[in-house]
Amino acid sequence: MLRVLYLVFNEGYSGDVDLAAEAVRLTRQLAAAIDHPEAAGLLALMLLHHARRAARTAPDGSLVPLAEQDRSRWDTRLIAEGVAILQTALARDRLGEFQAQAAVAALHADAPTAGETDWVQIVEWYDELARLTDSPVVRLNRAVAVGEADGPRAGLAALAELDAALPRHTAVAAYLHERDGDRTTAARLYAEAARKAPNLAERDHLTRRAARLNAQLDAHLDADPDADRDR
Repeated sequence: MLRVLYLVFNEGYSGDVDLAAEAVRLTRQLAAAIDHPEAAGLLALMLLHHARRAARTAPDGSLVPLAEQDRSRWDTRLIAEGVAILQTALARDRLGEFQAQAAVAALHADAPTAGETDWVQIVEWYDELARLTDSPVVRLNRAVAVGEADGPRAGLAALAELDAALPRHTAVAAYLHERDGDRTTAARLYAEAARKAPNLAERDHLTRRAARLNAQLDAHLDADPDADRDR
């Protein structure tokens, strides 16, 4: 039941806010009806994600990545409620995957700016999640976190251990190569990831990333025709 509710929430979180709100409402009822820390963990996770909904898209409907979101638009009331529910659940010492996911979301919510995010602790929570689920998607997210905590080359090394056919693997590779300064490879991978994107909003976001990097590379070549386009 928890997984079904989370699926409903994710469908709403990708588009229909009312559907996400309905998933939150149903999960509140479930958490109140059963005494289980994972039900509380799922509720906390939903609240922490739902708190960011107003900042996830620009006025033109385009996606805004977490690092670029206006955090003043996050719902601090929902964040405080989600953190309180999570802390109570964790205190029961019966860790499950929804509590671990909520802990990651709480660390993002707790950071005043993207640059102040505690990536080291996020990696530790992804290690717990990988132990609990052995999920390749968790390991993909962990590679991003490692890239933030230890540098993009460490992230690329973690990514190299995963199946390249994994959904969003190419987008993560593009991001890490961009962080490493390899704009040519990043632009190519963003364009490739856009072709594989599961929805229009994500495709447009990745296409814009590729176009931005290609424009930078072209401008650099115009300024210095002898420049190495690979960096």
